[in-house]
Amino acid sequence: MNQKSTSVTKSSLTIARTIAYYASFIVLGCVASSLGPTLQGLADHTGTLLSEISFVFLARSSGYLLGSILAGRVYDRLPGHWVMGGVLLLMALSAALAPVISILWLLAGALLLLGTAEGMLDVGAHTLLVWNHGAKVGPYMNGLHFFFGVGAFLSPIIAGWSVDLSGDIHWTYWIPAMAALPVGLWLLSLSSPGGREAPGDAGRPAVNVTLLALIVAFFAFYVGAEISFGSWIFTYATKSGALTEKSAYVLNSIFWGALTLGRLISIPIAAKLKPRSILIADLAGCLSGLIIILLFPGSSAAIWMGTVWVGFSMASCFPTMVSFAERRMTITGAVTSWFFAGASIGGMTLPWLIGQLFDSVGPRGMMTAVLIDLLLGSGVLASVILMSRRLGLEAD
Repeated sequence: MNQKSTSVTKSSLTIARTIAYYASFIVLGCVASSLGPTLQGLADHTGTLLSEISFVFLARSSGYLLGSILAGRVYDRLPGHWVMGGVLLLMALSAALAPVISILWLLAGALLLLGTAEGMLDVGAHTLLVWNHGAKVGPYMNGLHFFFGVGAFLSPIIAGWSVDLSGDIHWTYWIPAMAALPVGLWLLSLSSPGGREAPGDAGRPAVNVTLLALIVAFFAFYVGAEISFGSWIFTYATKSGALTEKSAYVLNSIFWGALTLGRLISIPIAAKLKPRSILIADLAGCLSGLIIILLFPGSSAAIWMGTVWVGFSMASCFPTMVSFAERRMTITGAVTSWFFAGASIGGMTLPWLIGQLFDSVGPRGMMTAVLIDLLLGSGVLASVILMSRRLGLEAD
């Protein structure tokens, strides 16, 4: 009876931890996608042009890179829930400050802190979820990405509601900031899973440095495209004259909604198809959606159709590439940190570059830049597949 009671308690704790990680990712998704629909508002607050305000992408992504690098060591040394709880409190503080700052360099500082918190939370949730579920983590990992999409879907809706209600963007940041507080306190109240619960690496090949570098490059190109599209589609739609501001808020939300739906659908698909096949189909879908928008500039129908298709096609790229890599090398904390470092570099550079293009080239430069970025990512994926075959690692 004692044994049974202990088993039930452990199972309840595992479920509670998982729910807490999912709740933290709703907050993360909401915060992460808040910059796009509020970019013009932040520019107005600081009296800057779009080319100048796009500097905040560099600040935030630099913070994310720093947080990702720090996270691997911190989670190995301290109870994970202490770290995640503290990070969520830091996220709440920096998000609350962002919309009330009127000086660009101070705003960049707040977003640097926000990015650091995002990077540490992202790595922590992925790591602790694996430690919590061990070898059975697969469907729970897909669920984690799904709940990120839920938060990202809600953010533009909150932004539109905030502007309608108060005439400003403040509540776009304040609502997720308030949501982060109870989630952080909840995590602090739960015992942390230990690294010993992570699945072993028996049977997996050692890490090939060149192959790892290529996979990291893929993450940089893919995440650069996802963040750029999600962050700039609102501005593209309004500046190109295709949509009104109110419709653009809905479009931005629809992008994240399509990405969220795609992640939900990808859970059973991932059990039947090879990761390589899914990635090829995903990239083909992204490219075709971008081409639809570029072929019909100013068309509201084209931008709606292309945005939905790009969001749906991007949905499973990140988790599928993690699965793809896992079959070809031993996934350690250090390797995972490199994945997120690559992701943060992509999220840092392309959105900033697009900000420069908007003032000098116009809205069309944004779609062209994302298209070129994904073409380069497709070339990197082809190189990874060819190298895997040459090394005898074509496991899927």
